[in-house]
Amino acid sequence: MRAAPTILHLDMDAFYASAEQASKPSLRGKPVVVGGLGPRGVVATASYEARRFGVHSAMPMAQARRLAPNAAYLVPRFALYRTVSDQVMELLGRLSPLVEPLSLDEAFVDLEAGGTADGAASALAIGEQLREAIEAVTGLSGSVGLAGSKMLAKIASEEAKPDGIMLIEPGTEREMLAPMPVRTLPGVGPATADHLRRAGMTTVNDLAEAGEAELVRLLGKAHGSSLHRMASGHDDRPVVAERDAKSVSVEDTFDMDLHDRVRVRSEVERLADRCVQRLRAAERSGRTVVLKVRRYDFSTLTRSETLRGPTDDPTVVREAAARLLESVDTTGGVRLLGVGVTGLADYTQEDLFAQAADERAAAGLAADHAAAGRAGGAETGGAAGTDEGRPEPGEPEQESAEQLAARRWPAGHDVRHDAHGHGWVQGSGVGRVTVRFEEPESAPGRVRTFRIDDPALRPADPLPLVRDPADYSSWPASLPKSRSGAVSSGGESRP
Repeated sequence: MRAAPTILHLDMDAFYASAEQASKPSLRGKPVVVGGLGPRGVVATASYEARRFGVHSAMPMAQARRLAPNAAYLVPRFALYRTVSDQVMELLGRLSPLVEPLSLDEAFVDLEAGGTADGAASALAIGEQLREAIEAVTGLSGSVGLAGSKMLAKIASEEAKPDGIMLIEPGTEREMLAPMPVRTLPGVGPATADHLRRAGMTTVNDLAEAGEAELVRLLGKAHGSSLHRMASGHDDRPVVAERDAKSVSVEDTFDMDLHDRVRVRSEVERLADRCVQRLRAAERSGRTVVLKVRRYDFSTLTRSETLRGPTDDPTVVREAAARLLESVDTTGGVRLLGVGVTGLADYTQEDLFAQAADERAAAGLAADHAAAGRAGGAETGGAAGTDEGRPEPGEPEQESAEQLAARRWPAGHDVRHDAHGHGWVQGSGVGRVTVRFEEPESAPGRVRTFRIDDPALRPADPLPLVRDPADYSSWPASLPKSRSGAVSSGGESRP
């Protein structure tokens, strides 16, 4: 615990949904839900307008639609979210060399390490300036918590939501935490909370008064001791600038259970390729390939294979994942598949050679296929009545036109029309795609409908949320510093 509230926690407000509202003028002030739109999709983020109907993160999308049938339901645009996140993290990096990102929209900052704050007054000043800078650069709002520990700074930012700032004075932690529910503390999930409730403990004060010995008896030594310290307001975890990833993985949940073994294998190979793309983007290689299969009855199986050495070769990962699949019974149906790589290592020269060899092999294979295709076309002449284009026996059937349209025109994604300019997809179906043409700084736009194969309509990249962001290249210049800053215990400031 520090004697000054110089640990800052930033949490962007309803990040994905707020970014969508900033990008789409017609959705501002209206309920917006971002997530998977299929029957088995879940909510990633809900705007504050949608939360009033009871919609929240991790809720099944079908339940969200029942609660808020008139909300806008959009597929995530991670390219946009990463761009905005980079802008926010760059601002945080100006405050301190110790910035610990937790996700795209959340991070801790050690203000003391950056020399930008050494007391309550200077910490509060930098917190206010940070919120102003984020809004000027990205057009979005974030909530800031300031305290002497990471746990309390995170609690403070949650209490400050939305679009607020809260500072917890060192020495007031126990008083502030006392009436809060036990779920407020890190590591207390639904099961632990229920176990504590049965023991008569529902608030943080109950935990502190129960004593360490009682919590150890109930929860075990490690968890019980840690929970008692946190209930007393103690948290000595440092802000860590870089946290090594332990694994890289991707997974997909399917709208309908997969029964075709060939289709299951092709999906595993596709996921393996995506996993390797992420691995290479992180400039890492891995030694152990992991396959995850969730079956029709929600039973989840994992299989792993450790290779002779770390690799980022897509062929190696695909083949290992396929071998793992052979040991899993999928006859009843598969609802989720995942492929991951663990035992990560730094990018090595051998990995670069493997990548180059794989690319040369892929290029050669493509040339062979092209030559074979030309020879086959000349031989058959494309005669009517042939089976050209039909799947071979055992081969998975091709997607329907509607399925292809849903993949090409996801709801909420950007498009550009030769005549109408930039817009976003409101929905697609029955061979049509409906588009609203508007930009972040325009008035709400008009809606038009096109054929899904209209040659004038094409997918586009997201536009910046702020066309001409304010220049914060020299920020922060100078900040007030005072070891006797007068901010009341649990002091809170909101716009």
